[in-house]
Amino acid sequence: MTAYLRYVALGDSQTEGVGDGDDRTGLRGCADRLAERLAELDPGARYANLAVRGRLAGQVHAEQLPLALALRPDLATVVAGVSDLMRPSFDADETAGHLEATFAALSGAGTKVATVTFPDVGRMIPVARPLAGRVAALNARIRAAADRHDVALAETDRAEVFVDRRLWSADRLHASPLGHARIAAAVAHALELPGSDDAWRRPLPTIGAPTVTRTVLTELGWISSYLGPWLGRRLRGRSSGDGRSARRPQLLPVRDTAP
Repeated sequence: MTAYLRYVALGDSQTEGVGDGDDRTGLRGCADRLAERLAELDPGARYANLAVRGRLAGQVHAEQLPLALALRPDLATVVAGVSDLMRPSFDADETAGHLEATFAALSGAGTKVATVTFPDVGRMIPVARPLAGRVAALNARIRAAADRHDVALAETDRAEVFVDRRLWSADRLHASPLGHARIAAAVAHALELPGSDDAWRRPLPTIGAPTVTRTVLTELGWISSYLGPWLGRRLRGRSSGDGRSARRPQLLPVRDTAP
């Protein structure tokens, strides 16, 4: 078994841990959860998280990659692109190009890289259904780049459970604690870590469908609480990550991850 003792996570809000904890009590997230699995295998594992919410793939490539290389990781996760595909100027080739360049640089330095594909956000957010083609285009390019650079790939888009809203937080863009746990399990499985399996694919217990009235009220509440503020930031040229920096920029013992 390959021992991963220096794990560095690169990416945007999902890797930062948004949706799993909060800024007051602390975030956990899929990267923290993966680091905890590594520490179970070897207590000497250390972990850094360079991710910042709202970052585009090009920013991850330009800003986080040099920092990651300086930490000399033996394992890195690179998860970005969702912030890109939600912008009017989205270009699948450009976004995937930044991801592939990041894969290549890390792999070339001797780092094992892992990444994910993305579920169709339109299955969870009706107004985002026009983005289905963008998600499919980006996923296809991620698969091809992962294959070229021997990147471990967790194909969450091919697991029906990942469009179950219970895996997503109230804003529907960030995973819930359960979703973050499933993402971490999927990446562990892709890396073939001891004790990992495909249980992350299993569906959740069936629940009754909400009434039409409840559905309408839920959609209106989501538009008011989440879509409106998001559009407001876009119109002002702002990002949720403005003024933020990585919450864990140095390699530290994994036991220090818990909020």
